[in-house]
Amino acid sequence: MRRSTWVRACYDAKIAAGKSHHAAPHAPGNRWLQIRWPCPRLGITYDETIQNTNQQRHLAPAA
Repeated sequence: MRRSTWVRACYDAKIAAGKSHHAAPHAPGNRWLQIRWPCPRLGITYDETIQNTNQQRHLAPAA
């Protein structure tokens, strides 16, 4: 969580939603698995800049 902005944001959102410190890390951990799991199968490597770009595009309001 110290180096990744999206992990910290996910953790902080869960804490703000009332989750405990022990429960909050599960959300970014589960998201990390969803992101990383297909990488070897697809023959790609994880790139946090791509993740951040995709997340911003997903969260942006539709034009």
